[in-house]
Amino acid sequence: MSSIRRIGVLGAGGLGRAAVRYLEQKEEFSLAAIGDSQGLAFRESGIGSKEIDALGAGDSVAKLGSVGGLSSDAAGEMIALNREGKLDAVFLAVPNIPNTFIPDLIARFAREGYSGVLVDALKRTSAVEQILRFEEELRGSGVLYVTGAGATPGLLTAAANLAAQSFVSVEEVTIHFGVGIPSWDSYRATVREDIAHMPGYDVEKVRLLSDADVERILDDCDGVLRLEGMEHADDVLLERAGVVAAEKVRVGGLVDTRRAEKPVSTTMTLRGRTFEGKESCHRFVLGDETSMAANVLGPAFGWMKAGLELHGRGMRGLFSSADLMPKFVR
Repeated sequence: MSSIRRIGVLGAGGLGRAAVRYLEQKEEFSLAAIGDSQGLAFRESGIGSKEIDALGAGDSVAKLGSVGGLSSDAAGEMIALNREGKLDAVFLAVPNIPNTFIPDLIARFAREGYSGVLVDALKRTSAVEQILRFEEELRGSGVLYVTGAGATPGLLTAAANLAAQSFVSVEEVTIHFGVGIPSWDSYRATVREDIAHMPGYDVEKVRLLSDADVERILDDCDGVLRLEGMEHADDVLLERAGVVAAEKVRVGGLVDTRRAEKPVSTTMTLRGRTFEGKESCHRFVLGDETSMAANVLGPAFGWMKAGLELHGRGMRGLFSSADLMPKFVR
């Protein structure tokens, strides 16, 4: 890509703010806009991490001096900026609570004339299945959309697709992750979405939990969430790519909400049968030093770069992390 691409980040929680620090270290991408439920900040020449870091934990980007302003519709403002030629792509870092939030948002971008790339880091199978229903509509719009483009689904989904190439049949894919964050306050939406995978909870129940309720849940498990048999969209995306049946994909892991160190290494293990009739496994292991944010944001913006190149060639429609190789953002 010959020019700097102007990027929007919708969502200014832990992941959205981390995206600002990530983009600041890249030459090809520049953060031009960031929005939350109360406001939008925009500067065509770029917004830096020092400005974001000056905000308090609960502050809106509306408080970002001359570049910020109150808004109850940051998504609509980003659509308008794109139509004015001031924004090339948007990363969706908003929580998908309720479960229809991001699918409905995507439909709106397509119907209101957005022309560019959108990328999400959605986790839940049922949410991605709703996105897949928009495939025909997206193909006829100005949008090139990449779904499930974080760590899992995302980086580990793509690793499974690549690992499958050694085999004539895939018997199972197992993803077991470890996440460490020093305080749940830093990633409130992510922790809530993880709790929604626990027995006795779902997205609607989690939506109604107060912060005090969440803290009680975390106290009961010493801050470590043990997640098994999760409804993670790696399954539907790998099935859609023809790699393995969804029921043969298992996802789980440990999330420590009080310590930055990972409680366990993150691994993707694929078991298959070779054309010689031998059974074997490939394993992909993430470095323990890489944070959740690093393993979500790097791949997400890598798929954004790939999407921008394809969009520039006239391609539109819906893709996933199992369909495309991400491109490294310099």
